[in-house]
Amino acid sequence: MVLSTLTPAAQATATHLRFTACNVLLQEIPGEVSLAYLISGCPIGCKGCHSADSWSAQQGELLSAARLQQDIGKYRGLLSCVLMLGGEWQPGALSELLQLCRQLELKTALYTGLPYCPSALLPLLDYVKTGPWQAELGGINSPTSNQRLYDLRRQLCLNPLLWPNPAPAYPAKPALAPA
Repeated sequence: MVLSTLTPAAQATATHLRFTACNVLLQEIPGEVSLAYLISGCPIGCKGCHSADSWSAQQGELLSAARLQQDIGKYRGLLSCVLMLGGEWQPGALSELLQLCRQLELKTALYTGLPYCPSALLPLLDYVKTGPWQAELGGINSPTSNQRLYDLRRQLCLNPLLWPNPAPAYPAKPALAPA
């Protein structure tokens, strides 16, 4: 399921995000130390997803602005980025949290299984990974991957930096949500 297929009623009632894991990660965004939240309730359902246990929207803890600030406070001075692994299906709630991260002078990133970057979130992001998981193509560390990791500020695709034999990033912009 993609974001545009959520019913207006489902979008209207989706007012908060829940997460099933919160970790500090060093490799997901090159050159950044990221506080990463695995957001529950993903409607995409990629075959072979390593986070299928988080698909239920009732799983996990509420990710409120207060909780986000508390977690950032624990690692203040060490973090450079906040990474949301999902959440684009609730753009209003995700936007509020991304804006808070920006106010706290942290970069922001989104990993989405959608083949495009949700347009409403684009101004709030520094990085976005797009594309559903397809096991036969590999992840972003594979040259054959359908997934792309973009540095939106520098307009670069960062995938080659993660390959077994790293290569330079190349100029690229993500596809945007269909109008």
